[in-house]
Amino acid sequence: MPLFAYRALDANGRSVRGQLNAANDVDLFQRLKDTGFELVTASEVKPNRLASLLAPGIKARDLIQMCVHLQQLNAAGVSLIEGLADVRDSTDQARLRDIVAEIHRDVSEGRSLSQAFERHPKIFGTVFTSLISAGEESGNLSESFSQLVKHLKWTDAITTKIKKAIRYPSIMLVVIVGLFFFMMILVVPEVVSFLRSTGQNLPTVTLALIATSDFMIDFWYLVLTVPIAAAVGLRALAAASEEFAYKVDYLLLRLPKLGEMIRKIALSRFAHFFAVMFQSGVPILQCIETATKVVNNRVLSQSLSVVHRGVQQGNSFSLALRDSGEFPSLVIRMVKIGEDSGNLSETLENVTSFYDNDVDEAIDALLAMMEPALTVVAGILMTWIVVAVIGPIYESFSKLGI
Repeated sequence: MPLFAYRALDANGRSVRGQLNAANDVDLFQRLKDTGFELVTASEVKPNRLASLLAPGIKARDLIQMCVHLQQLNAAGVSLIEGLADVRDSTDQARLRDIVAEIHRDVSEGRSLSQAFERHPKIFGTVFTSLISAGEESGNLSESFSQLVKHLKWTDAITTKIKKAIRYPSIMLVVIVGLFFFMMILVVPEVVSFLRSTGQNLPTVTLALIATSDFMIDFWYLVLTVPIAAAVGLRALAAASEEFAYKVDYLLLRLPKLGEMIRKIALSRFAHFFAVMFQSGVPILQCIETATKVVNNRVLSQSLSVVHRGVQQGNSFSLALRDSGEFPSLVIRMVKIGEDSGNLSETLENVTSFYDNDVDEAIDALLAMMEPALTVVAGILMTWIVVAVIGPIYESFSKLGI
Protein backbone atom coordinates (compact mmCIF):
# COMPACT_ATOMS: atom_id res chain seq x y z
CA MET A 1 0.00 0.00 0.00
CA PRO A 2 1.18 3.56 -0.69
CA LEU A 3 2.47 5.73 2.12
CA PHE A 4 0.68 9.02 2.86
CA ALA A 5 1.98 12.05 4.74
CA TYR A 6 -0.89 13.63 6.64
CA ARG A 7 -1.85 16.45 8.94
CA ALA A 8 -4.72 15.73 11.31
CA LEU A 9 -6.38 17.01 14.45
CA ASP A 10 -6.72 14.94 17.62
CA ALA A 11 -9.67 14.99 20.01
CA ASN A 12 -8.28 18.11 21.71
CA GLY A 13 -7.83 19.99 18.44
CA ARG A 14 -4.05 19.62 18.53
CA SER A 15 -2.37 19.40 15.11
CA VAL A 16 -0.61 16.09 14.48
CA ARG A 17 1.62 15.20 11.53
CA GLY A 18 2.76 11.76 10.47
CA GLN A 19 2.84 9.08 7.80
CA LEU A 20 0.52 6.11 7.38
CA ASN A 21 0.01 3.32 4.84
CA ALA A 22 -3.44 3.29 3.23
CA ALA A 23 -5.06 2.07 0.03
CA ASN A 24 -6.24 5.58 -0.94
CA ASP A 25 -7.39 8.93 0.50
CA VAL A 26 -10.73 7.52 1.64
CA ASP A 27 -9.02 4.59 3.38
CA LEU A 28 -6.59 7.00 5.03
CA PHE A 29 -9.47 9.18 6.25
CA GLN A 30 -11.22 6.14 7.75
CA ARG A 31 -8.09 4.78 9.40
CA LEU A 32 -7.30 8.11 11.03
CA LYS A 33 -10.92 8.46 12.12
CA ASP A 34 -10.79 5.01 13.72
CA THR A 35 -7.76 6.09 15.73
CA GLY A 36 -9.37 9.34 16.90
CA PHE A 37 -7.88 11.76 14.36
CA GLU A 38 -9.65 14.07 11.93
CA LEU A 39 -7.82 14.28 8.60
CA VAL A 40 -7.00 17.81 7.39
CA THR A 41 -4.56 17.34 4.49
CA ALA A 42 -2.78 14.38 2.95
CA SER A 43 -0.37 13.66 0.11
CA GLU A 44 1.19 10.44 -1.15
CA VAL A 45 4.87 10.07 -0.27
CA LYS A 46 7.03 9.12 -3.23
CA PRO A 47 9.97 6.80 -2.45
CA ASN A 48 12.99 8.93 -1.59
CA ARG A 49 15.99 7.02 -0.30
CA LEU A 50 17.89 10.14 0.72
CA ALA A 51 14.95 11.47 2.70
CA SER A 52 14.49 8.13 4.43
CA LEU A 53 18.16 8.08 5.41
CA LEU A 54 18.00 11.61 6.82
CA ALA A 55 14.70 11.08 8.66
CA PRO A 56 15.08 10.56 12.44
CA GLY A 57 14.97 6.86 13.20
CA ILE A 58 13.30 4.98 16.00
CA LYS A 59 15.81 4.66 18.83
CA ALA A 60 16.10 2.02 21.52
CA ARG A 61 14.83 4.41 24.19
CA ASP A 62 11.64 4.98 22.14
CA LEU A 63 10.95 1.25 22.12
CA ILE A 64 11.83 0.96 25.81
CA GLN A 65 9.39 3.72 26.65
CA MET A 66 6.69 2.04 24.57
CA CYS A 67 7.21 -1.34 26.28
CA VAL A 68 7.25 0.22 29.76
CA HIS A 69 4.02 2.03 28.94
CA LEU A 70 2.35 -1.16 27.66
CA GLN A 71 3.60 -3.18 30.65
CA GLN A 72 2.22 -0.70 33.16
CA LEU A 73 -1.14 -0.45 31.40
CA ASN A 74 -1.41 -4.23 31.08
CA ALA A 75 -0.48 -4.75 34.74
CA ALA A 76 -3.16 -2.21 35.71
CA GLY A 77 -5.81 -4.24 33.87
CA VAL A 78 -6.27 -1.87 30.92
CA SER A 79 -7.42 -3.72 27.79
CA LEU A 80 -4.91 -4.22 25.00
CA ILE A 81 -6.86 -2.08 22.52
CA GLU A 82 -7.12 0.82 24.99
CA GLY A 83 -3.47 0.41 25.95
CA LEU A 84 -2.30 0.61 22.33
CA ALA A 85 -4.51 3.66 21.75
CA ASP A 86 -3.00 5.35 24.81
CA VAL A 87 0.56 4.58 23.65
CA ARG A 88 -0.28 5.81 20.16
CA ASP A 89 -1.61 9.13 21.45
CA SER A 90 1.27 9.73 23.90
CA THR A 91 4.21 8.75 21.66
CA ASP A 92 6.28 11.74 20.53
CA GLN A 93 8.31 9.89 17.87
CA ALA A 94 6.29 10.40 14.66
CA ARG A 95 7.31 7.20 12.88
CA LEU A 96 6.73 5.02 15.94
CA ARG A 97 3.36 6.70 16.55
CA ASP A 98 2.26 5.77 13.02
CA ILE A 99 3.45 2.19 13.46
CA VAL A 100 1.60 1.85 16.78
CA ALA A 101 -1.48 3.23 15.01
CA GLU A 102 -1.18 0.46 12.43
CA ILE A 103 -0.69 -2.14 15.18
CA HIS A 104 -3.76 -0.79 16.98
CA ARG A 105 -5.77 -1.09 13.78
CA ASP A 106 -4.53 -4.64 13.09
CA VAL A 107 -5.39 -5.80 16.62
CA SER A 108 -8.79 -4.11 16.37
CA GLU A 109 -9.42 -6.07 13.16
CA GLY A 110 -8.72 -9.39 14.86
CA ARG A 111 -4.99 -10.01 14.51
CA SER A 112 -3.00 -11.07 17.52
CA LEU A 113 -0.52 -8.60 19.00
CA SER A 114 2.47 -10.70 17.89
CA GLN A 115 1.09 -10.88 14.33
CA ALA A 116 0.63 -7.10 14.31
CA PHE A 117 4.24 -6.60 15.40
CA GLU A 118 5.46 -9.11 12.81
CA ARG A 119 4.16 -6.82 10.06
CA HIS A 120 7.02 -4.44 10.94
CA PRO A 121 10.13 -6.69 10.93
CA LYS A 122 12.61 -3.83 10.45
CA ILE A 123 11.53 -2.29 13.76
CA PHE A 124 10.53 -5.34 15.80
CA GLY A 125 12.82 -8.31 15.26
CA THR A 126 12.32 -12.02 15.78
CA VAL A 127 13.12 -11.90 19.48
CA PHE A 128 10.60 -9.10 20.05
CA THR A 129 7.74 -10.94 18.33
CA SER A 130 8.70 -14.29 19.90
CA LEU A 131 8.47 -12.82 23.41
CA ILE A 132 5.09 -11.25 22.65
CA SER A 133 3.86 -14.56 21.24
CA ALA A 134 5.04 -16.39 24.38
CA GLY A 135 3.19 -13.86 26.54
CA GLU A 136 0.00 -14.39 24.54
CA GLU A 137 0.25 -18.16 24.95
CA SER A 138 0.92 -17.95 28.69
CA GLY A 139 -1.62 -15.18 29.24
CA ASN A 140 1.05 -13.01 30.90
CA LEU A 141 1.82 -10.18 28.48
CA SER A 142 2.97 -8.00 31.36
CA GLU A 143 5.92 -10.32 31.99
CA SER A 144 6.75 -10.34 28.27
CA PHE A 145 6.85 -6.55 28.20
CA SER A 146 9.10 -6.57 31.27
CA GLN A 147 11.47 -8.99 29.56
CA LEU A 148 11.40 -6.81 26.43
CA VAL A 149 12.42 -3.77 28.47
CA LYS A 150 15.29 -5.77 29.91
CA HIS A 151 16.24 -7.03 26.45
CA LEU A 152 16.15 -3.57 24.85
CA LYS A 153 18.22 -2.01 27.65
CA TRP A 154 20.83 -4.74 27.29
CA THR A 155 20.93 -4.32 23.51
CA ASP A 156 21.40 -0.58 23.91
CA ALA A 157 24.17 -1.17 26.47
CA ILE A 158 26.05 -3.65 24.27
CA THR A 159 25.77 -1.26 21.30
CA THR A 160 27.25 1.50 23.45
CA LYS A 161 30.11 -0.80 24.44
CA ILE A 162 30.89 -1.60 20.80
CA LYS A 163 30.84 2.09 19.88
CA LYS A 164 33.18 2.74 22.79
CA ALA A 165 35.57 0.11 21.44
CA ILE A 166 35.83 1.72 17.99
CA ARG A 167 35.40 5.44 18.78
CA TYR A 168 38.91 6.28 19.98
CA PRO A 169 40.79 4.14 17.40
CA SER A 170 38.63 5.62 14.64
CA ILE A 171 39.39 9.19 15.72
CA MET A 172 43.10 8.43 16.02
CA LEU A 173 43.14 6.78 12.60
CA VAL A 174 41.43 9.78 10.99
CA VAL A 175 43.93 12.13 12.64
CA ILE A 176 46.91 10.03 11.48
CA VAL A 177 45.62 9.78 7.90
CA GLY A 178 44.81 13.50 7.81
CA LEU A 179 48.26 14.40 9.14
CA PHE A 180 49.90 12.07 6.62
CA PHE A 181 48.02 13.70 3.73
CA PHE A 182 48.86 17.18 4.99
CA MET A 183 52.58 16.41 5.28
CA MET A 184 52.86 14.56 1.97
CA ILE A 185 50.84 16.98 -0.16
CA LEU A 186 51.64 20.39 1.37
CA VAL A 187 54.75 20.25 3.56
CA VAL A 188 57.08 17.69 1.97
CA PRO A 189 56.96 19.17 -1.60
CA GLU A 190 58.14 22.57 -0.29
CA VAL A 191 61.05 21.00 1.55
CA VAL A 192 61.92 18.74 -1.40
CA SER A 193 62.17 21.71 -3.76
CA PHE A 194 64.78 23.21 -1.43
CA LEU A 195 66.71 19.94 -1.15
CA ARG A 196 66.78 19.50 -4.93
CA SER A 197 68.06 23.06 -5.38
CA THR A 198 71.16 22.19 -3.33
CA GLY A 199 72.20 19.63 -5.96
CA GLN A 200 73.37 17.11 -3.35
CA ASN A 201 72.88 13.35 -3.52
CA LEU A 202 69.87 12.50 -1.41
CA PRO A 203 69.82 9.40 0.84
CA THR A 204 67.49 6.48 0.15
CA VAL A 205 65.13 7.37 2.99
CA THR A 206 64.64 10.84 1.47
CA LEU A 207 64.14 9.45 -2.04
CA ALA A 208 61.48 7.10 -0.66
CA LEU A 209 59.74 10.06 0.99
CA ILE A 210 59.85 12.04 -2.26
CA ALA A 211 58.44 9.10 -4.23
CA THR A 212 55.64 8.70 -1.69
CA SER A 213 54.87 12.42 -1.79
CA ASP A 214 54.78 12.44 -5.61
CA PHE A 215 52.46 9.45 -5.62
CA MET A 216 50.12 11.10 -3.10
CA ILE A 217 50.02 14.31 -5.15
CA ASP A 218 49.40 12.53 -8.46
CA PHE A 219 47.05 9.81 -7.24
CA TRP A 220 45.44 11.16 -4.05
CA TYR A 221 42.00 10.25 -5.38
CA LEU A 222 43.03 6.60 -5.66
CA VAL A 223 44.36 6.59 -2.09
CA LEU A 224 40.96 7.86 -0.89
CA THR A 225 38.64 5.86 -3.14
CA VAL A 226 40.33 2.46 -3.41
CA PRO A 227 39.89 1.52 0.30
CA ILE A 228 36.23 2.63 0.18
CA ALA A 229 35.62 0.77 -3.08
CA ALA A 230 37.33 -2.33 -1.65
CA ALA A 231 35.15 -2.22 1.48
CA VAL A 232 31.97 -1.79 -0.59
CA GLY A 233 33.07 -4.56 -2.94
CA LEU A 234 33.75 -6.96 -0.07
CA ARG A 235 30.33 -6.24 1.45
CA ALA A 236 28.63 -6.80 -1.91
CA LEU A 237 30.55 -10.03 -2.48
CA ALA A 238 29.72 -11.24 1.04
CA ALA A 239 26.03 -10.49 0.42
CA ALA A 240 26.11 -12.36 -2.90
CA SER A 241 28.16 -15.38 -1.81
CA GLU A 242 27.47 -17.23 1.42
CA GLU A 243 30.74 -19.16 1.07
CA PHE A 244 32.75 -15.94 0.78
CA ALA A 245 30.89 -14.41 3.74
CA TYR A 246 31.70 -17.52 5.80
CA LYS A 247 35.42 -17.17 4.96
CA VAL A 248 35.38 -13.48 5.94
CA ASP A 249 33.74 -14.31 9.28
CA TYR A 250 36.28 -17.10 9.79
CA LEU A 251 39.19 -14.68 9.23
CA LEU A 252 37.65 -12.07 11.53
CA LEU A 253 37.63 -14.56 14.40
CA ARG A 254 41.34 -15.25 13.82
CA LEU A 255 42.40 -11.61 14.11
CA PRO A 256 44.55 -10.92 17.18
CA LYS A 257 42.53 -9.39 20.05
CA LEU A 258 39.77 -8.16 17.71
CA GLY A 259 38.73 -11.73 16.89
CA GLU A 260 38.53 -12.55 20.59
CA MET A 261 36.31 -9.52 21.20
CA ILE A 262 34.03 -10.44 18.26
CA ARG A 263 33.66 -13.97 19.63
CA LYS A 264 32.82 -12.80 23.15
CA ILE A 265 30.27 -10.23 21.95
CA ALA A 266 28.58 -12.83 19.71
CA LEU A 267 28.37 -15.43 22.48
CA SER A 268 27.19 -12.75 24.90
CA ARG A 269 24.34 -11.92 22.52
CA PHE A 270 23.45 -15.60 22.23
CA ALA A 271 23.43 -16.12 26.00
CA HIS A 272 21.38 -13.00 26.66
CA PHE A 273 18.77 -13.60 23.95
CA PHE A 274 18.42 -17.24 24.99
CA ALA A 275 18.02 -16.32 28.67
CA VAL A 276 15.39 -13.64 28.00
CA MET A 277 13.32 -15.93 25.79
CA PHE A 278 13.61 -18.94 28.08
CA GLN A 279 12.51 -16.91 31.10
CA SER A 280 9.48 -15.73 29.11
CA GLY A 281 8.30 -19.29 28.58
CA VAL A 282 9.47 -19.84 25.00
CA PRO A 283 10.25 -23.56 24.32
CA ILE A 284 13.97 -24.30 24.59
CA LEU A 285 14.41 -25.40 20.96
CA GLN A 286 12.80 -22.19 19.75
CA CYS A 287 14.97 -20.22 22.18
CA ILE A 288 18.14 -21.77 20.76
CA GLU A 289 17.03 -21.39 17.14
CA THR A 290 16.08 -17.74 17.53
CA ALA A 291 19.10 -16.83 19.65
CA THR A 292 21.43 -18.46 17.12
CA LYS A 293 20.13 -16.08 14.43
CA VAL A 294 21.25 -13.01 16.37
CA VAL A 295 24.91 -14.09 16.39
CA ASN A 296 26.43 -11.85 13.71
CA ASN A 297 29.08 -14.34 12.66
CA ARG A 298 28.37 -17.27 10.35
CA VAL A 299 31.10 -19.48 11.80
CA LEU A 300 29.74 -19.12 15.33
CA SER A 301 26.17 -19.42 14.09
CA GLN A 302 27.02 -22.72 12.44
CA SER A 303 28.75 -23.94 15.60
CA LEU A 304 25.75 -22.95 17.71
CA SER A 305 23.50 -24.92 15.38
CA VAL A 306 25.24 -27.93 16.91
CA VAL A 307 23.66 -26.92 20.22
CA HIS A 308 20.20 -26.90 18.65
CA ARG A 309 20.77 -30.24 16.95
CA GLY A 310 22.10 -31.81 20.16
CA VAL A 311 19.08 -30.71 22.23
CA GLN A 312 16.77 -31.83 19.42
CA GLN A 313 18.34 -35.29 19.58
CA GLY A 314 17.61 -35.52 23.31
CA ASN A 315 20.88 -34.37 24.84
CA SER A 316 20.89 -31.98 27.79
CA PHE A 317 21.50 -28.30 27.12
CA SER A 318 24.83 -28.36 28.99
CA LEU A 319 26.05 -31.36 26.96
CA ALA A 320 25.05 -29.65 23.71
CA LEU A 321 26.96 -26.52 24.77
CA ARG A 322 30.03 -28.64 25.48
CA ASP A 323 29.83 -30.38 22.09
CA SER A 324 29.70 -27.01 20.27
CA GLY A 325 33.23 -26.24 21.50
CA GLU A 326 32.48 -22.51 21.80
CA PHE A 327 31.54 -22.09 25.46
CA PRO A 328 33.98 -21.94 28.41
CA SER A 329 33.91 -24.85 30.82
CA LEU A 330 32.76 -22.51 33.61
CA VAL A 331 29.61 -21.62 31.64
CA ILE A 332 28.91 -25.29 30.89
CA ARG A 333 29.24 -26.19 34.57
CA MET A 334 26.92 -23.34 35.56
CA VAL A 335 24.26 -24.52 33.10
CA LYS A 336 24.60 -28.13 34.29
CA ILE A 337 24.10 -27.04 37.90
CA GLY A 338 20.98 -25.16 36.83
CA GLU A 339 19.63 -28.23 35.03
CA ASP A 340 20.34 -30.51 37.99
CA SER A 341 18.76 -28.12 40.49
CA GLY A 342 15.77 -27.30 38.26
CA ASN A 343 16.63 -23.60 38.45
CA LEU A 344 17.97 -22.98 34.96
CA SER A 345 16.43 -19.49 34.72
CA GLU A 346 18.51 -18.14 37.61
CA THR A 347 21.61 -19.88 36.27
CA LEU A 348 21.11 -18.24 32.87
CA GLU A 349 21.13 -14.86 34.63
CA ASN A 350 24.58 -15.73 35.99
CA VAL A 351 25.72 -16.83 32.52
CA THR A 352 24.69 -13.50 30.97
CA SER A 353 26.47 -11.64 33.81
CA PHE A 354 29.57 -13.73 33.13
CA TYR A 355 29.55 -12.75 29.45
CA ASP A 356 28.82 -9.11 30.21
CA ASN A 357 31.96 -8.96 32.35
CA ASP A 358 33.87 -10.89 29.67
CA VAL A 359 32.85 -8.40 26.99
CA ASP A 360 33.86 -5.45 29.19
CA GLU A 361 37.28 -7.01 29.77
CA ALA A 362 37.73 -7.77 26.05
CA ILE A 363 36.88 -4.18 25.07
CA ASP A 364 39.21 -2.74 27.72
CA ALA A 365 42.00 -5.08 26.56
CA LEU A 366 41.50 -4.06 22.92
CA LEU A 367 41.57 -0.36 23.79
CA ALA A 368 44.67 -0.87 25.95
CA MET A 369 46.40 -2.47 22.95
CA MET A 370 45.19 -0.12 20.19
CA GLU A 371 45.93 3.21 21.88
CA PRO A 372 49.71 2.70 22.14
CA ALA A 373 49.78 0.88 18.77
CA LEU A 374 48.25 3.86 16.96
CA THR A 375 50.56 6.21 18.84
CA VAL A 376 53.55 4.14 17.68
CA VAL A 377 52.31 4.24 14.07
CA ALA A 378 51.97 8.03 14.23
CA GLY A 379 55.43 8.25 15.79
CA ILE A 380 57.01 6.10 13.07
CA LEU A 381 55.48 8.22 10.30
CA MET A 382 56.65 11.46 11.88
CA THR A 383 60.13 10.02 12.56
CA TRP A 384 60.43 8.93 8.92
CA ILE A 385 59.50 12.40 7.67
CA VAL A 386 61.81 14.17 10.12
CA VAL A 387 64.81 11.91 9.41
CA ALA A 388 64.27 12.11 5.64
CA VAL A 389 64.08 15.90 5.71
CA ILE A 390 66.34 17.03 8.55
CA GLY A 391 69.27 14.76 7.53
CA PRO A 392 69.83 16.30 4.06
CA ILE A 393 69.16 19.83 5.37
CA TYR A 394 71.75 19.39 8.11
CA GLU A 395 74.23 17.99 5.57
CA SER A 396 73.70 20.93 3.20
CA PHE A 397 74.25 23.41 6.05
CA SER A 398 77.41 21.55 7.07
CA LYS A 399 78.84 21.94 3.55
CA LEU A 400 78.09 25.64 3.69
CA GLY A 401 79.96 25.85 6.99
CA ILE A 402 76.89 26.89 8.93
